[in-house]
Amino acid sequence: MYQKTQIIGRLGGDPDMRYTSKGTPVTTFPVAVDGRGEKTTWFRVTTWGKLAEVCNEYLGKGRLVFVEGEIAASAWTGKDGEPRATLELTAHTVKFLGGKGNGNRPSTQEAPEAVATPEPVREEAVSQTVPEPEPQAEPGAVDDLDFDDLPF
Repeated sequence: MYQKTQIIGRLGGDPDMRYTSKGTPVTTFPVAVDGRGEKTTWFRVTTWGKLAEVCNEYLGKGRLVFVEGEIAASAWTGKDGEPRATLELTAHTVKFLGGKGNGNRPSTQEAPEAVATPEPVREEAVSQTVPEPEPQAEPGAVDDLDFDDLPF
């Protein structure tokens, strides 16, 4: 299985960077995405490694960003007994949008246009499954697919 989520929104707060016990930087920040005529959806974005360091340095509350990564939803019951839920997005790519400003965080350097990392660094071991290859047609077999019938 493969999953990729892309969002464009504004930071709802300054990034928070911390380090794992092995010294790996981790930065989290909230991103608000406005729906068309709907309420705002909030995402908790997590970045790892060099991407975490750059996001912590250049991002600030109010900054417009494009984020691409894997999403996970979690639900729990709050201390008040009310159900709660959050959308957590582990970012593989973060692009800084909306000009050269960087929210409320002053910097003497210009923010990079885009920052990307191929995979997040995780503290715990992660088992990865290799996707099964697509079935291949036998040599000389005729494919029954009519390209005129495709919906796109």
